[in-house]
Amino acid sequence: MKEVAENKKTKNIGEYIIYMYQMEDLLRAYAFEMVDIKQYVIAHYPISEEQKNETYDWFEGLIASMKAEGKLNEGHLEATQESVEALAKIHWELLKSDQTYFDIYTKAKPHVIRMILEAGEKSPKHEIQVCVNGIYGLLLARLRSRDVPKEMLDATIAFGDVLSYLNYSYFESLGKKIREN
Repeated sequence: MKEVAENKKTKNIGEYIIYMYQMEDLLRAYAFEMVDIKQYVIAHYPISEEQKNETYDWFEGLIASMKAEGKLNEGHLEATQESVEALAKIHWELLKSDQTYFDIYTKAKPHVIRMILEAGEKSPKHEIQVCVNGIYGLLLARLRSRDVPKEMLDATIAFGDVLSYLNYSYFESLGKKIREN
């Protein structure tokens, strides 16, 4: 699981963010009980004993960070949110300089506005967080076998296009080459 996160962080920053949100929620679901996490999660993961021990330590580190940051009940780790903020910064730069991105975002914008209005006072602080939350919400709905309205599916397709373009630009800005997915 640690290796999955590290791999995603080097190849697809959007997937990394979503994965880390999942890991936070997994830890919450097990009430941060490492005995249960070891027995019901780590033990069933097809990795070596050494990797299981590293994963155990990684989960303990995540728990320590969540406790230190006051994220036991809700919210996301600052380190993960820094990645969201990096994408938001690129988003604002691209809106002013990249017509292709502007066109992609224009398709997502009505969905972003609708979600902000629906969230009211609990709305995320910027558009990219809305896109991430929308995709994560779809993932959770599918994991729970819930029906997803067509307008939400349309929104997440548009959000995925935004995040895909931002992912490419993110790694381009770091001077890294990403492999074709």
